[in-house]
Amino acid sequence: MTAFTISGLDPAPYRHLYGLTDDELRANAVVRYVADRPDAFPDRIELRDVEPGETVLLVNHVHQPANTPYRASHAIFLREGAEEPRTLVNEIPRSLLIRPLSLRAFSADHMMVDGDVLDGVGAPALIERMFANPDVMYIQAHFARRGCYAALIERN
Repeated sequence: MTAFTISGLDPAPYRHLYGLTDDELRANAVVRYVADRPDAFPDRIELRDVEPGETVLLVNHVHQPANTPYRASHAIFLREGAEEPRTLVNEIPRSLLIRPLSLRAFSADHMMVDGDVLDGVGAPALIERMFANPDVMYIQAHFARRGCYAALIERN
């Protein structure tokens, strides 16, 4: 089996948003939500669904910054106050397992070379298949229903 690592986002670019008023957030094109149900607000730093009562920030995140036709950004949730990005080796976080996913495989020059949609529980097999291609340098996981970036998957 190909060893892989799934990484949450670095919170550093977003820390300045923590604790801002709703008006200050709006001025930064950010919206605060209070989670009102479980399994509805997946945090991209800690790679978990926040608990009811926790706050999340809806921000625009550039998940594909390379200057290619695949350059892209989209809205994602971040738990307000999250400080430590979660890293998992050869393990899929529950927040990905319980949702339909789109996995997109990219080459070293940031061009998409493969992609597929599946239920999250099938992710390990698809990751294995994608990394069997030596041209695949990394995979981006997206939540298939809304298209939001979920996590980075890298070959170990």
